[in-house]
Amino acid sequence: MLERKVKVELEHGLHARPATEFVKLCASVKSDVTLIKDKKEMNAKSIMGVMALGVSKGDQVTLRVNGPDEAEAIEKLEKYLMNGEKR
Repeated sequence: MLERKVKVELEHGLHARPATEFVKLCASVKSDVTLIKDKKEMNAKSIMGVMALGVSKGDQVTLRVNGPDEAEAIEKLEKYLMNGEKR
């Protein structure tokens, strides 16, 4: 299991379209992905869960990734949260 704190730099945080893109990215990996903000943990493959966290630009979140491709997945997800890049 890998865990990393990330400062969200997406211009609009994880609202609507960026949240949808983030969830699609999470769904593309085999590992389980949990997004944590302010001690609230949500399944990052659930759009409702991600939206419920209300992540805005500048918020610090924790990514927890557990599974067969966790190293590659956490890099990809961190990069997306930091600058919107999907790779």
